[in-house]
Amino acid sequence: MRSPCLARHPNREEHLHAHDGWTTVAVGTFAGGKSVHLHGEDHLRTEETDYAFEAEAVADFHRRHTVAVRPGPAPLTDIERDTLAVLGTAPPSATPPAAPLGFAAEETSQLAPVYANGPGDHEALLTDFFAANGEWEKWRPHDETTIASHESFTLRVEFLHEARHGDNAWTIAAYESPVGERLWHATATPATPAEVMRALLNSLSTEFSWGRGPGSPIKEEDLAHASRPLDDAGWPLKVGSRLIEWTAPTADAAGLRFDTSSSRETSCRLGRSGGGNTADNPSWAIHLSAYAPTGLIQDISFELAHGYGHRQTPIHAVGPARKRAQKPVAASPPAAMHRPPPRR
Repeated sequence: MRSPCLARHPNREEHLHAHDGWTTVAVGTFAGGKSVHLHGEDHLRTEETDYAFEAEAVADFHRRHTVAVRPGPAPLTDIERDTLAVLGTAPPSATPPAAPLGFAAEETSQLAPVYANGPGDHEALLTDFFAANGEWEKWRPHDETTIASHESFTLRVEFLHEARHGDNAWTIAAYESPVGERLWHATATPATPAEVMRALLNSLSTEFSWGRGPGSPIKEEDLAHASRPLDDAGWPLKVGSRLIEWTAPTADAAGLRFDTSSSRETSCRLGRSGGGNTADNPSWAIHLSAYAPTGLIQDISFELAHGYGHRQTPIHAVGPARKRAQKPVAASPPAAMHRPPPRR
């Protein structure tokens, strides 16, 4: 049910807008944290859908309106312009104020694809995961590691709290049974954006978490289905003798890579153009083994294609530029995992 709202709320930031063929629609976030989809113009504008997370609201807005989506708030209507003229108020500008000459401005928040963001708060993500999924038991064998064990004892997530360069912050595995063989595994580096990890963890709560079973590795036709969100979003596809790869149509070169060789390792990775990072030495990476569920890859692909969030970008004034050294996080092979404790 739609609820009325102010056409231009002073405490609401609008991220994107579109025209749905009938009227203007938009997505925004209130200062209190709630995100909404907006429908209509002027006094007819209503809040259509509420979201707990901004990234979820933006991703769903992209899914609904696809190529019609435009950045920033919708243009002012004639009524809004006339109202501002009567009040003697200048129209809002999307351009941030310039920094004083010789000084660097404070970092400003910019909406960017989720794969181009920083790692975010993985500790808070882990807390959210336990709060939303009562079927997972928390187990902390020592200060450095927290284990999440599914009630079936066939799914397990290991989180390394003090992960460093070269470590895997997350290690995930699924098993045939509490004493059976491992079906598939995944690892994620510490710099992996939290919203991408959230999509992966949420996918573990579905009935497809255990994959296709032994003897059924990812095939090219499975990957074609799993990568559909990237195709729909216009990510270019490159097919080589060994690698099948989708790359983001932006300067932040994220991508989904599928290795058709005997190792058959699927990986989602990010490499920043001009930053010295390559597909083999990415800024962040999620590595999935050959038997990983197609649905899980599709969930990650959807987040890569349509997820948006705020990243902090420094604005420098004219003068000597100060460069920040950024150390890339190297991809590393999956870490060995301990089996879940036996049921008592």
